[in-house]
Amino acid sequence: MRSKDLTFHHPVAFWLGCAAVIAGVLAHLPMLAMAAPMHYRLVGMPMDTLMLAGMALVPLGVLLAGYGLMPRMEQMRRTLHPDRSPLPFHAADHVPLNREHWKLVTVLTVALAVDVMKPATIGFAMPGMATEYGISGSTVGFLALSALTGTVVGSIVWGRLGDLFGRRATILLSALMFMGTAICGAMPSFGWNLVMCFMMGAAAGGMLPITFTLMAETIPTRHRGWLLVALGGVGTSAGYLLASGAATLFEPTYSWRALWLLNLPTGALIVFLNRYIPESPRFLALAGLEDQARAVLQRFSGSAGPMIAHAHHASDVLRAQRDASARIGMRQLLRGRHAAITWGLMMCAVAWGLANFGFLLWLPANLVTLGIDAQASAALLARSAILALPGIGVVVWFYQRWSSIRTLVLFIGLTALDLLFFFAIDLADLRSTALTTAGTVVLLLSISGVIATLIPYAAEIYPVHLRSTGAGLIAGGSKFGGILGAVLGVSGLFGHFMLSALLIALPMAVAGWMLARRGIETRGHGLEAIQDALSD
Repeated sequence: MRSKDLTFHHPVAFWLGCAAVIAGVLAHLPMLAMAAPMHYRLVGMPMDTLMLAGMALVPLGVLLAGYGLMPRMEQMRRTLHPDRSPLPFHAADHVPLNREHWKLVTVLTVALAVDVMKPATIGFAMPGMATEYGISGSTVGFLALSALTGTVVGSIVWGRLGDLFGRRATILLSALMFMGTAICGAMPSFGWNLVMCFMMGAAAGGMLPITFTLMAETIPTRHRGWLLVALGGVGTSAGYLLASGAATLFEPTYSWRALWLLNLPTGALIVFLNRYIPESPRFLALAGLEDQARAVLQRFSGSAGPMIAHAHHASDVLRAQRDASARIGMRQLLRGRHAAITWGLMMCAVAWGLANFGFLLWLPANLVTLGIDAQASAALLARSAILALPGIGVVVWFYQRWSSIRTLVLFIGLTALDLLFFFAIDLADLRSTALTTAGTVVLLLSISGVIATLIPYAAEIYPVHLRSTGAGLIAGGSKFGGILGAVLGVSGLFGHFMLSALLIALPMAVAGWMLARRGIETRGHGLEAIQDALSD
């Protein structure tokens, strides 16, 4: 990597890997084109030699590109076991937002929208897959379970890679895997779709925490909070819009397979935009790449503010030495000074996954038990979602203007109270459309507020050498809650409306209590100052 031009450590390997992935995907298209007269039905067809060669090229290309993105071993050892204190520096935390900041925000929003789009397309592809492969709805449901499992694995693994390889490198690795999983659009068998869906989920789960980590480490303190929350809200909404729009435009003509094939151009878009994705200056300083860190800071602050200042005060030296001696890996998140916050965030994440992928998923059926017919239930949920939509603006305002930790605790508390409200109306056998609508609106608003603030808070609270690891762990917890919700749903728990509401409300309330006691304020505080506060 050159000091003034951020590039890859092994650029030839990276670009050869990209070319191999693209060639591997394109090798599947001739057979798909042959099936056009049959509305692109490939079920039962044997793979030809070209397709088999393409299947070999894709993993080879991902591995080659991964090697191209991998730092030198000396740099990775420095981030894990530094032999000296990291160079203390103060990022330009008080400069106004400028053109470079907005470029980064725009590109990361695009990346997050593409990231959200990938798993969202599964719901639109499942009916067509069930029809073509001749499988039941419950069997095709394994596709969603495979993707969710992949997101858990990806969040944790990519989070760790983000602290070893760097934030930018792991974002690009996710994009490469998106491109490779496009071959799902030409798979003749359902089994291969399950494998590719897991890989797609891993890439999607991995990109989410890394984008928040890079944003947190680059945006000035004054604007960090609201932009993190807005990134999640806008990126998520845009992702679902892209998924539904793609299904509307392409699926009727080109079948469900077109939704998978879109992984190639959308992943390539992120790779193309990599020139606008800088590496985190804090990560570069941690890795001992001081010239590169200065270059990135200069790019984002211009002539305003200091770049990297050597420690002139004893407190700066002590903080650097303390941070260096504390580098003990993921154990620090669960046993060290961050343990109480980590366990609170993790419990909240799992409870949120249960509420979002379990309780809400079964809510339409349970509304029928409350005296609302199926058609009215669907209309009620749609109306409730529209009413709750402006809530993201409220969340942004509270997080930026009031308090980050109090906003998170507030929406956790609202979620727990609303679940208890559903418990109460079912217990009292109330059959009121007005009460049910009110409860549904509050639930949609509150769980949106929880996830909108949960990952941004995690991206702010951890030290630089564990920031993406911590954010990935919490993101993985939310997806694990989704898997647990799916399993409990199949077992019939969510058919017991009152019991399921109570069982999710309790851990949500405990998580809120833990974070209210041990969480610290991040609004208006620099990332290094947050670590100082945790050490007091």
